[in-house]
Amino acid sequence: MEPRSVEEGRAAYRSSEWSLALAILEPFEGQGELAASDLELLATTRFMIGDIRGMLDTLERAHDAYRDSGDVLPAVRTAGWLGANYAAAGKLAQANGWIERAERLADQVEGDCVERGYLLLPTMLKYLETADLALVVPMAEEARAVGVRFGDADLVALAGHLQGRALMQQGMTREAIRVLDETMIAVTAGRLTPRVTGLVYCGVVECCFEIHEITRAAEWTNALSAWVDAQPDLVAFTDQCLAHRSEILRLQGAWDEAMEEARLANGPRARPSVSAQASYQEAEIHRLRGQIDLAELAYKEVGLKGVDPQPGLALVRAAQGNLEAARSSLTRALAESRDPAEKTVLLAAHVEVLLADGDQIGARAAAEKLSGIAERTQTGMHLAWAATGRGQVALAQTSYEEALQDMRNAARRWAELNVPYELARARCGAAEALAGLGDSEAADVELEAAEAIMSGLGATPDLERIEALRGRGATVRRHGLTGREVEILRWVTTGASNRVIAEQLVLSERTVDRHVSNIYTKLGVSSRAAATALAIKSQLV
Repeated sequence: MEPRSVEEGRAAYRSSEWSLALAILEPFEGQGELAASDLELLATTRFMIGDIRGMLDTLERAHDAYRDSGDVLPAVRTAGWLGANYAAAGKLAQANGWIERAERLADQVEGDCVERGYLLLPTMLKYLETADLALVVPMAEEARAVGVRFGDADLVALAGHLQGRALMQQGMTREAIRVLDETMIAVTAGRLTPRVTGLVYCGVVECCFEIHEITRAAEWTNALSAWVDAQPDLVAFTDQCLAHRSEILRLQGAWDEAMEEARLANGPRARPSVSAQASYQEAEIHRLRGQIDLAELAYKEVGLKGVDPQPGLALVRAAQGNLEAARSSLTRALAESRDPAEKTVLLAAHVEVLLADGDQIGARAAAEKLSGIAERTQTGMHLAWAATGRGQVALAQTSYEEALQDMRNAARRWAELNVPYELARARCGAAEALAGLGDSEAADVELEAAEAIMSGLGATPDLERIEALRGRGATVRRHGLTGREVEILRWVTTGASNRVIAEQLVLSERTVDRHVSNIYTKLGVSSRAAATALAIKSQLV
């Protein structure tokens, strides 16, 4: 075979054949025959095949070569990229050093240049890392203006992505979406360099997931998947793409495929944050299928990787009957969270746990907070969670007309979002409300529809709850008792004290006290003897 040339390496780079580009250019690097610009290409190539350390080393050599030859602007650019890489990795001291060097070099240049816009990027990343969000938006506007002035699509897209993220983290969801949608125009049109394409794709998709814009997340994830799949030897971005695909598939009800994608994402070369994201998807599927022990292990893996496993782990604790631990974990997570979108998923779980613990007042307060956030963000998923939460509280308080309205609203929204599991849960709630209103025939229709979905998903715990709803019959539903309240009422009829009931059901005595109080209210009685008599007469136990 004839010796390859540097030009062939450049051609392989331009066609995104990363392994071939590396194989051709690497020998020339070892012989010291690559120009500074070719070292930049090699650095990007190493990044695309997942060699981050090699990328940084090569980019430093390219910077040194530019600086030694007096090419100041390329030296500024490479120093800026190094600063951005270290800032994105959270290594702020090293990031500051490279930013300082880049700025000092830029001071040698008279007049305006696009590199000054690139220099703003690592500073914006640093501010995002340290939560100085108000400083990011004006800097992003400045960087975008520089990019537009010099016709640099990469700079415009990178600045737009960071601006969108800053707006998102400040709770300005609608504004963030507008900026991110505009940014994606250049990405999908193929106007960006390969590395920037991947960075912006993954960054925008992650933003969509974080604010629960699930329809956009699915659309951009499909586009990202197509871009990744067209580059067979690409390593960078593939783990994140797989993790995103796993979450989309889980939400859309393809749980087997979602589990497979999560396991692929969780490979030996996966970054810790992405690995944690993939493990969380595995844990969620185990939990929803009733595989509580496997779910607990997977959530703990998420924690070991440095990511808070809430609310999933709290819901596992609730399923295990440890409601105090579930409440404590969610209360702590809510106190720590400053992100409105993050609070929504925590509040949705908090409503469930508080109701299971018999705390209707606390659950109503959590549902109201959830509704308040949803009204501000107007995000489809937030509005669906809020309607579900309100419906759950209304059911617990036997406000059946209100519950039916909220549950049907929730079901409509979940259907629009193509989230079948949550749709089925909302239809179960509607069935319970209809039964409470005396329309058992309509209730059975809702339960049959929910059962068909849950059966297809393999959601065993929910299938058991549907069977319990049928088994309790219209009488129980008319009184509005929850499954836990019926269980405690059975113990009350045996003459057991609240302390004994707490010991038998592994609950706190305070929780049992609250449940008994709720039972009295729903049955319209004021003593254990009266509750027992009515329970026996009405065949509630």
